[in-house]
Amino acid sequence: MKVAVLKGGRSLERGVSLRSGARVEDALGRLGHEVLPIDVGPDLVKRLVAERPDVAFVAMHGVGGEDGTVQELLEILGIPFTGPSAAACARCMDKVQAKDAIEDAEREAPGGLRTPHWFAFNQTAFREFGAADALGRLEETLGFPLVVKPSRGGSSLGVRFAGSAGEVPQALVSAFSYDDRVLLERFVDGRELAVGVVGDEPLPVVEAILLEGDRYDFEARYEIGRTRFDVPADLTGEEYRAVTEAALGTYRALGCTGFARIDLILGEDGPWLLEANAIPGLTDTSLLPQAAEAAGLSFEQLVERILDLALEPAAA
Repeated sequence: MKVAVLKGGRSLERGVSLRSGARVEDALGRLGHEVLPIDVGPDLVKRLVAERPDVAFVAMHGVGGEDGTVQELLEILGIPFTGPSAAACARCMDKVQAKDAIEDAEREAPGGLRTPHWFAFNQTAFREFGAADALGRLEETLGFPLVVKPSRGGSSLGVRFAGSAGEVPQALVSAFSYDDRVLLERFVDGRELAVGVVGDEPLPVVEAILLEGDRYDFEARYEIGRTRFDVPADLTGEEYRAVTEAALGTYRALGCTGFARIDLILGEDGPWLLEANAIPGLTDTSLLPQAAEAAGLSFEQLVERILDLALEPAAA
């Protein structure tokens, strides 16, 4: 089978995407597939039309690949692809949309989906409408510390923690450098967990335990030795059920199919949903492959399963 591996692009997560794509290409080659590597650029559609792959394996992270852009093109061209639909990717990529969807799902069918309280602003609100004058009320509502993050983006890029009102302006400047809309979110203290979902089945829960520093940021995520990942996480049976049920509920609420990763905080009062990653990393330090391995799936088996899921609608 001819498989186009879409990687790279021009997002800030290009480097991670190239690593994910290279690892997927190696696995596909070992599985006997014909691999068509594509570093995505202006000639993408032309190349896809000329090569006409049987399926596209999307290994792009960030803007262009994780926000539904490339998926829309693949849908137009009629090429099956891995991961969620264009609409679901767009929903996952925008944290405001994702949190709205989670809260809507909880209102319609209460079942334990919770996301930390938040407010969002765009740059126009700050530049033209005086949003800065509302920060005091917002900070009073959310309390400190709070988390400031870009609305769209991944890999913890641009995420800052503000322990006091004096730290909020610089955190906003950092977040606005990654997106024109930012979230200010109530900080929830607890354990950093991630649940990969393949098809409609949760993989073992992963816990990120910091070995250096006090925040799980981009460097802690991708630099070997900064963070220890325990998989499966050391959870009680009740905690495990609550976390996996919350993750699956989020996956469904956002309309995900194929595979995705749900990030949560497990606080003393249960799980709090942070975000969904429609195209999670597939590098050697990424969480989804580690969870798959703990479930008894080699990386090659994981890649083959993801491909099978991409082709199911075409075969139906």
